[in-house]
Amino acid sequence: MSKFHPLTVARVHRETRDAIVVTFDVPADLRPQYAYDAGQHLTLRARVDGEDLRRSYSICSAVQDAQLRVAIKRCADGRFSNWANDHLAPGATIDVMPPAGHFALPPDAQSARRYLAFAAGSGITPIRSIVETTLRAEPHSSFTLVYGNRSSAAVIFREELAELKDRYPGRLNLVHVLSREHQDIELFNGRITREKCEALFAQWITVADHDAAYVCGPESMMREVTAALEAQGMPRTAIKVELFAASIPQQAHVPGARPRVGQSECEVTLVIDGSQRHYTMAKDRESVLDAGLAQGIDIRYSCKGGVCSTCRCKVVEGKVEMDANYALEDYEIARGFVLSCQSFPVTDRVVLDFDTDH
Repeated sequence: MSKFHPLTVARVHRETRDAIVVTFDVPADLRPQYAYDAGQHLTLRARVDGEDLRRSYSICSAVQDAQLRVAIKRCADGRFSNWANDHLAPGATIDVMPPAGHFALPPDAQSARRYLAFAAGSGITPIRSIVETTLRAEPHSSFTLVYGNRSSAAVIFREELAELKDRYPGRLNLVHVLSREHQDIELFNGRITREKCEALFAQWITVADHDAAYVCGPESMMREVTAALEAQGMPRTAIKVELFAASIPQQAHVPGARPRVGQSECEVTLVIDGSQRHYTMAKDRESVLDAGLAQGIDIRYSCKGGVCSTCRCKVVEGKVEMDANYALEDYEIARGFVLSCQSFPVTDRVVLDFDTDH
């Protein structure tokens, strides 16, 4: 599951002025590996100006469509996103890792749940997959989606979302919040902030009537929406959040921030694709991932910021500490899972398993 496979680009659709939707052609023998759940993402790899670049993008298709699609939006100084928007075309080949991630709740056809979702900009990508997958898999459930953008022209999946609303008129409530384009209803103007959420909850949405919420967007928006939901009584465990790559908070590791135990070096063993890799590293200088890559070990990764979970693995022996975590749920951490890009050894020996999902 850690290996890239070259996939051919089947279609490239210009969704907005600064976003494309890329559809991949998956060969029959690879389809089992590229089966996906709603809310999962793909890690893409390409050589841009001689450099190996990797980025994660959420799958935007409903699970029932079995169509591997991602949306790629240009971002400031985004080397990969700008390259993809300028150069990807049907027939091109790009390296793609199998789907990963655990953003969405498992669908249950017998459930009659009411969901809330908040997205901003390209944060709509996993939400779009989750909304349609859920509406099709849970015929008694409903969704309220609040989607923030600068203007109607910047709305990714504008037509697809409108079609979904028409298809499920009694089960999908769609609210567009625009910051630079005036709408007749003043409540729907501005940005998605805590104050905006409080106004929506006071006039439009009753949080207590909903069972769970999804939030995807910039870190500040995510934090404020979560706080507003919790203030209305929604349990933190019912709120699923996911950052997108452009919102990775920049923070450098601070050597000496934690006390050392035993030796200054650590013997590391990685279990990857059924094989073991061994190396020695300093405990407080670089992450387990960076040290392994420096040894020439092929370890899966993408953002290196603790956001995408591509480098997720399980601590089998020893102990590590993470600098940052924006991807793992509390229950995953309790089971021993860590992000190798943010993990620094504490003990003299550490064994990490990249193969297990349990």
